Amino acid sequence: MTVNEKPNTPILEVSGLSKRFGAHQAVKDLDLTVGAGEIFGFLGPNGAGKTTTIRMLVGLLKPDDGSVRIMGRDLAADPAWGKSHTGYIPDRPFLYEKLTGQEFLQFMAGLYRLPPETFQRNAPRLLRLFDLEQWQDHLVESYSHGMKQKLIITAAFMLEPPLIVVDEPMVGLDPKSARLVKEIFKQHAAAGNTVFLSTHSLEVAQELCHRIGIIVNGRLKALGDMEQLRAQARGQKGDLEDIFLELTGSHELQAVIGALQDQ
Repeated sequence: MTVNEKPNTPILEVSGLSKRFGAHQAVKDLDLTVGAGEIFGFLGPNGAGKTTTIRMLVGLLKPDDGSVRIMGRDLAADPAWGKSHTGYIPDRPFLYEKLTGQEFLQFMAGLYRLPPETFQRNAPRLLRLFDLEQWQDHLVESYSHGMKQKLIITAAFMLEPPLIVVDEPMVGLDPKSARLVKEIFKQHAAAGNTVFLSTHSLEVAQELCHRIGIIVNGRLKALGDMEQLRAQARGQKGDLEDIFLELTGSHELQAVIGALQDQ
């Protein structure tokens, strides 16, 4: 799938999604469709509503309005089915630290009813790829943050779900592991699956994503491939960082930088 193609078979459909916390409207009337074979980037400033949206997509947070459909099935009507077809990689992985790495993967496989042959095919391969093979019999509590992140990524891709939702995947990863994760994302999408990626790394988003949505103050501000985003950013000719700053109103930063340089 090239950046200019429209989504094909919908894997994720979001319609009118909204969430309020007291007087604060965290997400308002969010509409998105993400197709099979697509890596979709979800960007926004701090507090824009990214994490709230992600928690609704994976069933951890109930929306006030709107719907999430995964492969055509409503998440609210059938949450167990939706969750069983979604892999979630949070920015701060929660793991059972009194389990070994291998025990955690076995636990996840059992929870998702992963066929034994799929577990045997995927778990050892991914452990080797992430240099965790020699750590698989150690308790998770002995892992560094980066190792825990690699273990949760291993678990998500071991399950082979059609949809993977990722919140800041590169946090704590060394350069080798970060490069490996990017290649795994590409392979997952090339196999006809979908990656929904939220990140503050605009370089990673520009490198990987077929399309990008930018959320500001809980509302979708812009959506499209790089050329479409440039058009929405008043013809901004730069890279994704320039486009992002223009669309989020952060172009004021240039004035601040200029003032600092004049001091």
